[in-house]
Amino acid sequence: MSRLQVLIVDDEWNMRNLLRIYLMKEGFQIKEASTGQEALTLVQTHSFDVIILDVMMPDMDGWQVCKRIRELVKTPVLFLSARTETKDKITGLDIGADDYLTKPFDSEELLARIFSLIRRSVMNQAEIPQPSRVLRFPNLMISPEAREVRICDDLVEFTQKEFDLLAALAQNVQRAFTREELVERLWGYDFEGEFRVVDTHIKNIREKMHSAGLKYNPIQTVWGVGYKFHISGDADEK
Repeated sequence: MSRLQVLIVDDEWNMRNLLRIYLMKEGFQIKEASTGQEALTLVQTHSFDVIILDVMMPDMDGWQVCKRIRELVKTPVLFLSARTETKDKITGLDIGADDYLTKPFDSEELLARIFSLIRRSVMNQAEIPQPSRVLRFPNLMISPEAREVRICDDLVEFTQKEFDLLAALAQNVQRAFTREELVERLWGYDFEGEFRVVDTHIKNIREKMHSAGLKYNPIQTVWGVGYKFHISGDADEK
């Protein structure tokens, strides 16, 4: 059986060395990058099971690197950073990372999160594709397959997690989801962040829709529960 491949991206040699020693003991095959550009080159020339990514690096920060990685591959990305504020965790997850762990970290927790990401990735790849359909509402079109949203025929850009959240709600019109259910759908059962991350994404989605010219709010707050997708009779259908 081939060994699992991990890419460690961190500008500090001591941290890369620590991670390399620990993960190699656990049977992983390791490659390292000390800069964002070096990481992107490796991602384009090698196949990895998990990418461990620092945020603060000299040439391009982890946010930029993660965005570029997401344009290239779907490999699980775990941010490992000294930045501990909730807004940093939300930013990391919002731009496409799959998990966020702060330094200093417990080695056993890191290993558990890595294996969790790998299991989730394998399960996602094994899922049987379901027929996709374009979701059409007044002045709003959502294409899950193309991952596109059009409002008044204009393409509107959403982040990966914003789109996933919007699509999950739109595919289940009138169903009320709790924040916990939405977090499980988007980040998995082992997500350890704040469930209020959903509120931040909903706020961003609503603002983008309003700015794009949508005259109604299709994402309704269900007080004491969470959110649902609902089109009222007052929706502007021009």
